[in-house]
Amino acid sequence: MPRSPTHEWAFAPRFRRHAFGWRSKPAVQRVKEATAEIQKAAKKDPALAGAGAVLFLEKVSPALEQVDSSSGAIGTAVNHAIDACAKIIAEAPVDDETRNRWLDRLWEAHQDDAIPHIELLGDYWGELCASRERASAWADQLIGTVEMVWSPNTKPGSYFHGTIACVSALFHAGRHDELLALVEKAPYSMWHYRQWGVKALAAMGSKADAIRYAEASQGLNVNPIAIARACEEILLSSGFADEAYARHSVEANQGTTFLATFRSIAKKYPTKTPAKILDGLVASTPGQEGKWFAAAKAQGSMRRPSHLPSAVPAIRAR
Repeated sequence: MPRSPTHEWAFAPRFRRHAFGWRSKPAVQRVKEATAEIQKAAKKDPALAGAGAVLFLEKVSPALEQVDSSSGAIGTAVNHAIDACAKIIAEAPVDDETRNRWLDRLWEAHQDDAIPHIELLGDYWGELCASRERASAWADQLIGTVEMVWSPNTKPGSYFHGTIACVSALFHAGRHDELLALVEKAPYSMWHYRQWGVKALAAMGSKADAIRYAEASQGLNVNPIAIARACEEILLSSGFADEAYARHSVEANQGTTFLATFRSIAKKYPTKTPAKILDGLVASTPGQEGKWFAAAKAQGSMRRPSHLPSAVPAIRAR
């Protein structure tokens, strides 16, 4: 297909190497602006937007190398940008030559990502390939290195930046049995890897096995919220909303505030009344009844659940 005309991206000159020094606030703002510019272009010219997304992902890490990331704000902004850009690149209507060239450029950027800022890009690698055949070819290219790094004979602590990209490529190539076998070779039982095993089992139709696999991933330094969310998603997609609610809703929907948690559960389970949800939340966190009631009051649920002590009306009156 014909190439999109040359386009001058407003974000491009702003993302010079070390452009922001240590300042995170202007860096976060520029990342958000760049993402918005690319998303706006995607509405009119998806291929052009894909090219812009590749350019952004090439430039963002060198530009942010010196930025203070201690607050987490820049990491959050970049991860949101990667999510948006990956979808645009994956859906861009371009020929094989263009897509292969994009993937080579992105791979080089991912390999040179020293901090790292675009490590998350590996999670989307199979999608970026945009076809099973291309994803399979990338999996073949990477799997040997992953197996070597994970070999018992390899020096402890060895790391290959393409491990997740390989697993993602296997998944999107439909090579689920190979994915499961590869993840079993990992020297540590890490959710970062095992979550792909859960996805593979679910894609194969073995959803009960997928849930058992996820629950068996519990361990040291594992985020139980992530596991609960994976299990909840499988149960909901299978039509077992009541089981998902009973087993995983509280843990899977933990928000930054009591109100955020309440709203998240209410949105996922529209058949549950606010009072029912509130009762469950109160029962799950003894001693914090008043905070849940305040959250329900803000949401508009005024019924006081049976678990609340008589002191709660004083909280309501504040």
